[in-house]
Amino acid sequence: MKRCIWLVSLLIASNIGICAQNKTSNFEGYFFNDEYNVYIRMNLHSNNIIVPGHEMFGSLPGYLGKKNNNFFWLITSGKIIECDKSEFDLVNDYGSEDLKVSFIKKNDSIYILRQESGNSLKVPNNRKWQKLPKEMEFKKK
Repeated sequence: MKRCIWLVSLLIASNIGICAQNKTSNFEGYFFNDEYNVYIRMNLHSNNIIVPGHEMFGSLPGYLGKKNNNFFWLITSGKIIECDKSEFDLVNDYGSEDLKVSFIKKNDSIYILRQESGNSLKVPNNRKWQKLPKEMEFKKK
């Protein structure tokens, strides 16, 4: 019985260590969605991302951008909830709309962005606003 308890506690401790090691790298880097040509640059651990053309905001946890466009959704605050889940707040670069999203690691390279509350996520597309779906898949590159 003592052996079984010892083995179970050893397995739990090793899983906690694995989660702690991957916690920061899971939510750091470049993530891309091919379908809508949007991407996320983030570092929720260090909050050291400078948004191109928006240096006046200083270092932020990251941003969401559209390929070949200079419109951004800025990540104003973010936190890592679990080793495979984070939440962050987005505000558009005009400051007129904001929302809360969750960002969940599905596997080694696939992440799910889910809009939780607030305004809808919209990006410019062919001189019109394109509303993005409530749930989108991103690949880590």
